[in-house]
Amino acid sequence: MKLAISTEKSLDFETCAEVFAIYREQGRKIVLCNGVFDLLHPGHIAHLQAAKAMGDLLVVSLTATPYINRGPGRPIFSDELRLSSIAALACVDYVILTPAVTALEVIEKVRPHIYCKGDEYAQTEKDVTHNIDKEIAQVRAYGGDIRYTQEITFSSTRLINNYLDVLPSDLKDYASDFSQKYSFEQITDAVDAMQHLNVLVLGDIIIDEFVHCTVQGLTSKGRAPSTRFLKKEQHLGGVFAIARHLSSFAKSVTLASAIGSEPDVHRLIANHVNGSLHLNLQCAENYSTVTKRRYIEQQGATKGYTQLFAINSMNEEGLIPQERQKLLDSWEKLLKNCDLVVLADYGHGLIDASAIELIQNQAPFLALNCQTNSANYGYNLISKYQRADSFCIDEQEIRLAFSNRHGNRDELLKRLQYHLGAQQGWLTLGAAGSLAIQANGEMEVTPAMTQQVKDTTGAGDAFFALASLSAKLDLPLQLGSFLGNLAGAIAANILGNEKPVEKGRLLKFAKTICTF
Repeated sequence: MKLAISTEKSLDFETCAEVFAIYREQGRKIVLCNGVFDLLHPGHIAHLQAAKAMGDLLVVSLTATPYINRGPGRPIFSDELRLSSIAALACVDYVILTPAVTALEVIEKVRPHIYCKGDEYAQTEKDVTHNIDKEIAQVRAYGGDIRYTQEITFSSTRLINNYLDVLPSDLKDYASDFSQKYSFEQITDAVDAMQHLNVLVLGDIIIDEFVHCTVQGLTSKGRAPSTRFLKKEQHLGGVFAIARHLSSFAKSVTLASAIGSEPDVHRLIANHVNGSLHLNLQCAENYSTVTKRRYIEQQGATKGYTQLFAINSMNEEGLIPQERQKLLDSWEKLLKNCDLVVLADYGHGLIDASAIELIQNQAPFLALNCQTNSANYGYNLISKYQRADSFCIDEQEIRLAFSNRHGNRDELLKRLQYHLGAQQGWLTLGAAGSLAIQANGEMEVTPAMTQQVKDTTGAGDAFFALASLSAKLDLPLQLGSFLGNLAGAIAANILGNEKPVEKGRLLKFAKTICTF
């Protein structure tokens, strides 16, 4: 049976301000509660009843699904079911579905006299998103104030993780064990420690183009798929994506690379980079920025993307000698003023033997990723490097590096760690998670943090970014693997590199996984 939301209680977000303006004119005291309310429990009911007692009118706003940052697969209940459950409570006068990550937008609409939160929010410094302080300021700007309830509390996330079959069994067992070893405060402290690092990011810039279309069938005079164009979008990929991930965590991130003179590339960069990322880009006249155009179709209940066809545009000759020397001279200066070098070698001509020699000799700590892709298959192997302090590579890449198709991957990982002399290294395994190693030979298997995937483009880069920071801080292998897999899972549910993995979002996901 389909649940019906009470039309008397449900208000449209865009027009609700008119309703509350009338109540304020009548002198009615408005109380606002905001949250996800994914699993309605006795703690929620007690909280809402206490909130209603503070005023005349109780308004409950629920965050809409696309804006909930608790990790892939959350919320487990649809917007309609969550609204229906809250609207069924006698103490609730109105419910609103809010299309925003924070409560700032709904506070502006409702302008409550009281903004009510549970007492767990009273210590605002523990809010990993740092949104609660902004919300309190917004309420007070409109003449209201914050109040906290002291009722019995439960955790929806704890109830969901323990009693509902939401997490795969291997992840549930892993997360339960992990949460016994590491508290959320320890995870937060580890991530906060990344704020002291100055990071230099080197490698190829890639422009990712996604052409959205739907397949109509096969052409009548051939066997090629016939598609209907829907829209096109561009993202900053390659080292740009890695640098954007890092900029949310590190103290300072400098991206050093080369680009061509294409006006659309320069506009894209100008529109998507803010002051948290320092750019040191050499614009070379005889160089073209690598562009990868993918034709994709969205399919299935999970709305995942299937790649239909791809076209790569690149100048495989790379920079001319004068431009290359200019680039290396610039990099040599930058290498003297960083704590960590993150090198992503995509094999598109920018990183040659001279660049490798410079970086290996002068990087204070080198985190390495050397990729195999359709444009360099078999020609861009990580074994060409002689030194890295940490590395990240996938199974296909490590098998190509050692010309070993069927050998034991644990032994291959040990060989690569020994070859590079790395302190820590990761072998990413897609849906199977990751396998990690450190200098003493200890290995760590970590499951994937989600089986829900929209697009894997860029997931490995997100993993690499967090793993690199963890390795530089010499975090325990299990903790670094956990953070890398969290970042990869978040990125796998974003199309391409549309948005970077941000600190607040990663920590909220970590709390979701580790609450038992």
